[in-house]
Amino acid sequence: MTTLKSFLRGGAFIQPIWIFVIALFVFFSLMSEYFLSLGNINNILVQTSTIGLLALGMTYVMINGNIDLSVGATLGLAASLAVGLQPLGLTVAVLAALAAGIVIGAINGLIVWKTGVNAFIVTLGAMIGVRGLIFVYTQEQSFYASNFAFVDFGASTIGPFPVLAIIFLACTLIMHLVLKKTGHGRNTFAVGGNPEAAMDAGIRIGRNMLINFIIVGFFAALAGVLLATQMGASTPNLGRDYELWTITAVVLGGTKLTGGHGSISGTLGGVLAIGILRNGMNMMQVPAFYVLVILGAILITVLIIDQRLNVPTAKGVRA
Repeated sequence: MTTLKSFLRGGAFIQPIWIFVIALFVFFSLMSEYFLSLGNINNILVQTSTIGLLALGMTYVMINGNIDLSVGATLGLAASLAVGLQPLGLTVAVLAALAAGIVIGAINGLIVWKTGVNAFIVTLGAMIGVRGLIFVYTQEQSFYASNFAFVDFGASTIGPFPVLAIIFLACTLIMHLVLKKTGHGRNTFAVGGNPEAAMDAGIRIGRNMLINFIIVGFFAALAGVLLATQMGASTPNLGRDYELWTITAVVLGGTKLTGGHGSISGTLGGVLAIGILRNGMNMMQVPAFYVLVILGAILITVLIIDQRLNVPTAKGVRA
């Protein structure tokens, strides 16, 4: 209960994104009698869990003032490894997939740290390279799970709640507490807000960024493994464009592209807003491409409003 109260105090229900989420809930509940059913709410949580896990790690990286465009490709590689290596044992396959995400994140972080090259360029190169690696490994073929326990996990529940949704929400709470309550979280804001002042304060900027890139790599791999359990398979193109959805969710949640400001509670709101919008419009039988148009317009509007209302202030450590 204490941790839940802490999460709510983090601003989850006073941030603008949550007003938008509530408005979407009300609108779609009026448009469809099935929208607020437990089954549909569970569907929304499961459908958003993949982007949600990516967004948790991306929030840390973006608060640092960086970005990671390779998360979609990392997800695809992890999914391919988790399915393709199952003949060696399910544990080996899953651990290899998670390790791949950690290694990719570490390589990205080390290059950004040691060379000073902009993270956008580094991770763009990683995105292209890892996507090529997936095609080399899979030989442009889809893989299908050979272990039934792997597929069963993706459809499993605890009581009425899907395990995948529970994992996503548990990770969200953990990452919120780490960002708000630990020294690493405070240092992340400090590095993103004012790197020079952070360095003068004795914060190891490179180490902090490296850890955050490893975190986003791990969550990308975890998302890939869990998505593969839902599908019972992996494809070479799995995860394509997921980095764009992830960045959109994080920005909608209030994290600034310039760094130094953001929250996990806001990111959760951004993820749910996208999930609810896609689910609700699907129930209304609105063509899927209209969702892209609406989300693009919303994102641009949010950025314009933020730019107009943002008064230059010293960036503090906020969660």
